[in-house]
Amino acid sequence: QVQLVESGGGLVQAGGSLRLSCAVSGRTFSHQPMGWFRQAPGKESEFVAGINRSGSDIRYADFVKGRFTISRDNDEDTVALQMNSLKPEDTAVYYCAAARSLAFLQGGSAVSWGQGTQVTVSS
Repeated sequence: QVQLVESGGGLVQAGGSLRLSCAVSGRTFSHQPMGWFRQAPGKESEFVAGINRSGSDIRYADFVKGRFTISRDNDEDTVALQMNSLKPEDTAVYYCAAARSLAFLQGGSAVSWGQGTQVTVSS
């Protein structure tokens, strides 16, 4: 079982930046694809970004391409999401997730989820 703990959310003005971090424990982190999802009030959860075990394959949702960057540190057992040029529509609870494959992750299927961190972007 993998335990995931997110941090780094908060309130920021439109155009600003935030960096989310996810600390992973419980299993060999370097073996699992990792990613980020988000869920806005009244909306379904949506895939944001994913990264494979080595970091050689990275995927983004179209609505964050060019603005968000996902990265991982297999030595520190962390995965991060750098969010730049934030928009009010990026307001959501952001969740870190671990999956069996990057394809599963992109399809919304994960084996472990964090508790989420709130990101609020004001206009």
